[in-house]
Amino acid sequence: MTESNLLPSGQKRIDSLEMRGITKRFPGVLASDHVNFDVKSGEVHALLGENGAGKSTLMKILYGLYHPDEGTVLLNGEPVTISSPTDSINLGIGMIHQHFMLVPTLTVAENVALGLPSSRGALTDLDKVSNRILELAKIYGLKIDPDAYVWQLSVGQQQRVEIIKALYRGAALLILDEPTAVLTPQEVDELFVIMRQMVRDGHALIFISHKLHEVVEICNRVTVLRNGRTIGTRPTAETTKQALANWMVGREVGFAPDRGETKLGEVRLSLDNVQCGSDRGTPGLRGVSFDVCSGEILGFAGVSGNGQRELAESITGLRKVTSGKVYLEGQDITNMSPGDIMERMLSYIPEERMRDGMIKDFTVAENMILREHQKQPYSKNGFLNLRGIASHADELIQKFRVKTPSRETMAKNLSGGNIQKIVLAREISRNPRAILAAQPTRGLDIGATEYVREQLIEQRNKGAAVMLISEDLDEILALSDRIAVIYEGQIMDIITRENATPEKLGLLMAGVRSEDATPVVK
Repeated sequence: MTESNLLPSGQKRIDSLEMRGITKRFPGVLASDHVNFDVKSGEVHALLGENGAGKSTLMKILYGLYHPDEGTVLLNGEPVTISSPTDSINLGIGMIHQHFMLVPTLTVAENVALGLPSSRGALTDLDKVSNRILELAKIYGLKIDPDAYVWQLSVGQQQRVEIIKALYRGAALLILDEPTAVLTPQEVDELFVIMRQMVRDGHALIFISHKLHEVVEICNRVTVLRNGRTIGTRPTAETTKQALANWMVGREVGFAPDRGETKLGEVRLSLDNVQCGSDRGTPGLRGVSFDVCSGEILGFAGVSGNGQRELAESITGLRKVTSGKVYLEGQDITNMSPGDIMERMLSYIPEERMRDGMIKDFTVAENMILREHQKQPYSKNGFLNLRGIASHADELIQKFRVKTPSRETMAKNLSGGNIQKIVLAREISRNPRAILAAQPTRGLDIGATEYVREQLIEQRNKGAAVMLISEDLDEILALSDRIAVIYEGQIMDIITRENATPEKLGLLMAGVRSEDATPVVK
């Protein structure tokens, strides 16, 4: 084998990969309809489309998680059969999944070592694995502790583990499925530096993202899917962010919702010097105080892992508050059970929709009544009213534009955007007094993101108090009336939307107060 056929790492080069006529059917769903796609050595090729367009299905076929019903995969011009992820890895294909493929009860090193042979035979060589992880972490700026348990890590840190897993295996072709969804702007810049270096070294990269400015910045070509079909491929140099959005959705797309006039009412949700612990045994929140009023959206900006999860769980009763008070419409709800808090009309859109907002083996209709299944008209005398449930589900499916074969479809068979619409429909249809939305558009396509944001604005205009936690600064600036910045479990400052700039918020997110920052007040 000549040196030109090898990457600098020694990995065999993949000059080209082509997928021809790929078709995949699920019960009631044609996920891929004769899709064509290709990627070459030394390029970043973006794969775009709304949730449910077939992007993840196509990539899971390439990675051996699904088997196509029709079509051919060509590697360097030769047909290959990919029956499992092991086949894919052996061919030099790696994948960073949107929904993490990690074992929570194992350490970072153990997750990376899973499925790989040990140099010590039946004995593990986690010390060598850990050393290599630390090398990769240093090279790529992916700070991670090899001995940390995955369940203790933030969402952003878990994504870094997935990146390290792929790099550890030395993939020549790397599929990046929403790799920047939980990264800070600085981390995204660092990742792009590495991606550009990989391209110069001869890697082939497939990039899936809903952040269209990233696609235009980092990718050489872009292919758009819609309803499981290939719409077309073009060089990114010949297109724009707006053109890509319109191409994906098939209509003109608006990036900033019409917020209307702010009409503040009474205080609905209030925290007074709240403190709690984290899963890592360190302080999670350190004296957090703020108010959210009727008719406003209070946005929380911050880098992943700075207390956002602890804040949401403390308010919703999922995490014990060690000191301080949480009030909902003047009533003390500190450390109440989640059920009792929700009964007081606080709606919660959780960060982890598949884990905390949905039962994946329940139907769409069943998930839509999880909050109130014991009440009329959904049940009577201890028995479910199937007709009432069906009518309610059909109404919400239509109102919230949920794309599903039927109300009896299992939630796990739907795309991320449609799962989020189900959670949104269930929580908003209760006419809540206050809404806590944590990362409500993470991983969603441009159309679903536009819809979710419109719904939050509508609830705010109807008089709900909305608390928005998001790591997307564009989203925070587009939706919020006031913006609180959280850093290491503390509120750095609360500023009005008019006074907020990305530069000012970025400094606060890094723990740096600007000279003109106002004191932290409720």
